[in-house]
Amino acid sequence: MDDMAEELPGGRSLDRRAELSEFLRTRRARLKPEDVGLPDFGRHRRVPGLRREELSQLAGVSVAYYTRLEQGNGRNVSAEVLDAIARALRLTDAERAHLTHLAKPKQHKKKTTARTEQVRGSIRQLLDSIDVPAYVSGRRSDIVAWNRMAAAVFGDWSELPAQERNWARMIFLRPEYQDLFVPWEQKASDVVSYLRMDAGCHPDDPRLSALVGELSVKSEEFRRLWATHDVKEKNFGVKQLRHPLVGELTLNFESFPLSDGTEQALITYHAEPGSPSAEALRLLASWGADATRAGESAHS
Repeated sequence: MDDMAEELPGGRSLDRRAELSEFLRTRRARLKPEDVGLPDFGRHRRVPGLRREELSQLAGVSVAYYTRLEQGNGRNVSAEVLDAIARALRLTDAERAHLTHLAKPKQHKKKTTARTEQVRGSIRQLLDSIDVPAYVSGRRSDIVAWNRMAAAVFGDWSELPAQERNWARMIFLRPEYQDLFVPWEQKASDVVSYLRMDAGCHPDDPRLSALVGELSVKSEEFRRLWATHDVKEKNFGVKQLRHPLVGELTLNFESFPLSDGTEQALITYHAEPGSPSAEALRLLASWGADATRAGESAHS
């Protein structure tokens, strides 16, 4: 297991005002009048989704006030107004948090730096003691630590340069990961949504800006997904994999945020007891143990 040891090239900060403007515009565009109980005038509508006037009416704010906010000017907006707009737009909890980050940013005493992320020793010990695939995800979806079972399922990340141990880079730039996840499009959408949440919290992060810029140049699919402004928080769910050695895997994943101020999370995967996927994980574990013993014998 290794930490991120190298740094991505610096990049310009993301424009928070532009992010706020586009986020509100895309959330408004996805709502239809009938979704919120308003009459639909059909062919006479010139914009997709709700008009600003309609959204303002639903939120109980003036059109001028909402227009200023959608133009990126959220300096003096109150929490009550943001909550009213969030309800009118039918935002999820993650979207509400993202809106607040963009409109009312927290004042950080120090500018975001590109320091290497560290993992506590006790967390490393925990990883080594877990007999299911597990890893620690940090800022920008960097992978900062993992156990042997994670390497058996997702690939040996120690063979990658440190700056490439990043889910966004792997998903969009490495073909083997496009084959691993089924469907790949869902994993790609999730990764971009996580990055959007991170960007809302840390728009001044030069490494995040550089990562977004690089992927926008190299991947058309990344550009398309980034432009949707969708956001999501890591939580739990099910992932379907197509492993090159054991075939189809159905794994449940859980995300456990670490309460140490690092913004890191422990991600674990497990299979239903007695399922074919559980047997496949057992085989991967035994093969990994055999490979380790063989390596130790070769060096003795």
